[in-house]
This record gives sequence, C-alpha cells and structure tokens, in this order.
Amino acid sequence: MRDRRLGVIAIVASFVLLCGTPTARVAEAALPNALDDRAFWSLVTEFSEPNGYFRSDNLVSNETEFQHVVPALKAEHMPASAYVGVGPDQNFTYLAALKPRIAFIVDVRRQNLLLHLMYKTLIEMSPTRSEFLSRLFARGDAVKPSTTETPEQLFALVDAPTPDPHACDATLSAIEQRLTVKHRFRLSRDDLSSLEYVYRAFCDAGPDIRYSFGRGPGWLPFPSYRDLMTERDGAGVNQSYLANEPNYRALRDLETHNLIVPIVGDFAGPKALRSVGAYLRSHRATVTAFYTSNVEQYLFRDNEWERFYANVGAMPLTPSSTFIRAVFNNIGMRAYIVTPAPYPLPSPPQPAYGPRSLTLLNPISELLGAVHDGKVQSYRDVVEISLNSGAVK
Repeated sequence: MRDRRLGVIAIVASFVLLCGTPTARVAEAALPNALDDRAFWSLVTEFSEPNGYFRSDNLVSNETEFQHVVPALKAEHMPASAYVGVGPDQNFTYLAALKPRIAFIVDVRRQNLLLHLMYKTLIEMSPTRSEFLSRLFARGDAVKPSTTETPEQLFALVDAPTPDPHACDATLSAIEQRLTVKHRFRLSRDDLSSLEYVYRAFCDAGPDIRYSFGRGPGWLPFPSYRDLMTERDGAGVNQSYLANEPNYRALRDLETHNLIVPIVGDFAGPKALRSVGAYLRSHRATVTAFYTSNVEQYLFRDNEWERFYANVGAMPLTPSSTFIRAVFNNIGMRAYIVTPAPYPLPSPPQPAYGPRSLTLLNPISELLGAVHDGKVQSYRDVVEISLNSGAVK
C-alpha cells in the first residue's frame, strides 16, 4: 500500500510541476480531423480492457442537473482539445457544447460500448433530430420537413404508447448491417445479442425509458430520457444535444467522423486510461474535460481511487483541465448544500441537491494537488474540494 501511495504521489507531483510551466500548453494540430473505420476500431479494441460489471444497465442517465455546468464549460474551455467521459448519452450534451477534436468514452461495461455504437449508427443515419428520435424509439415519422421544433414538440412526435414493431425490426437490422457491413466492425454473437437487448429496450419503453429500465415501478422516480432532454440549465436554457439542430449537428459531425471512441475500461485499470493518455500525448493533445459522473464514489468504496488518480496524472493535462463530476443525494451529504461554493446552486435551494444530484466542476490540477498533499482520504473530501473549487466564477 505504501509503495502504491508513493507511486501516486510521484505521478501527481510531476503533473503539478508540469502545470507550472509554459510547456503544459501544447499544440493540438496533430489530432486527426477524422478517423477511418479501421483506425477507429483499432482504438476501440486495442485500448479496451476485459468486460466488467456494474449493478445497472445504465442505458439512460439518472443525473438531473448535468446541464447546469454547460455555460461555464463553454465560457472557460473552448476551443477544446480532447474529452474523456463515462456512461451513456449525457456525454453528448457536453460534446455538443465543447466540440472537442476527439472524445473517448471509457466505461467498465462492454454493453455501454455497444450502446454508443447503437447511438453512433442512429445518428449517422439521421440528419435531423426528429429522424433520430423516430428511429431511436421506433415511433413517429422518420422524415420531418421542419427542423425548428422545441424538444417538447419533438417528443410529441414520438409519443405513441407502443412502438411500430416493423420499424423496430427494420431499424435494428439497419444498425447491425451498418456496423458489421459498412463499417466492418468485428462484433461477436454476444455483442449482437447485447446490441439487440439495448435497442429493444428503447423501442419498448419509448421516451419514458429510465436508468431503472426493467426494475419495476418502485424505481420510477428516476428521470426519463424525455425529462433529461427537456431539462434546463440554471438560467432556464435547454443545453442538451437535442435542444436545437446546431447542437445535434455538432454531435453528428463528431460521430460521422469516427471521433467519439467508446472503450471498455476500469478507471483504476492498467490499460484503458493509460492508452488514451498515450494516444493524446503522441498527437500533441491534452484533456480539456474529464466527465467522471460519480464513478469516484465507487472507487473509494473499493480502495481503488489512488490508481485512478495515478492514471489521470499520467495523462497530458493543462492547468485548465477540468473534472465534471456528479454528486448524488443518497450518500449522507445533505449538509453540503449550505457549503459556500462559487457554483450556481439550484435556486431556491432544495434539500440534498434538488431532486437527485448536483453537477460540479473541479480543476484536475487542484484535485491531484490535494491527493499529493494527503488532503484526499475519502469521497467526501473530493466533494468538498469540488464545492469549494474556483473552477466556476
């Protein structure tokens, strides 16, 4: 344990020194404008670790406040270099806002990789938001002449209580064909079976699909996909990737150029994050934003947090590189709602971060510096540092 701790300190210390020098600001011209299919799939397969386990399918986010940090991200972190994230499509809202040169989605479950391949295919096939939603849920008309609908109007177009079974079957077949024939991605029978499970979940549940899909009515308080896409930031503006056509086109441009790369990997694992870091460094790129959701909470439970921060410290970073993290109201942290913080908390303040969670920004250098100084011993320390961070003015 002591040797591992010393390794973390050494890596973090070298990063802290780097952030104090002008060489931390490196050019990013060497990043590709697009990846061909072979290069994309090579990154997916070579960077991935073995399939891992999580207690939920996590097909849809359960974070209700993730849009609130978008204005600050757009103000402070554009133009963006590289983005790293975890989980399902909440990443898309950050990608549409930041427009990074490349993005890596690293998740312990291979099913999340397949979920992102499903999204990739549907977005490639769908030039507009209405076409995308129609295909995603097998409802409504996939061809709509107007592109000016609000998200609420878009969901009204796909509000049928049941899917069109023929459309669901046809779209699933098109997804599989595009991935295996057009792109020539090598998917196993198990992959195709998992892909079918994921897509049919969206067909069956429709826009009301939730993080708790398949777990019964007792889990219904989780927000639905519709809820998340019609949510607003703290100023009442919808910042989601379905808020308007420009947001969707920014996301679609990344997908059609193979620049959103899903990877199977444990944040504390030996390969995935290290491989991403090596790739970015070799292309003279840096991590602009790292969306962790609440993965750190689980890493502290399993005593793997030091390996994670060592992995992050080995990535190419700048002083402005930023963690985006979610804090949930089920971890006994109700008192933190009154902690002074520069982040614009929900107004009026609601108990325990409003309905479910709070999203916080935190400079990576600040957190790694706290790890180096021995100020991080628990997940509560991470949250406290985030709440008192200077990342958001």
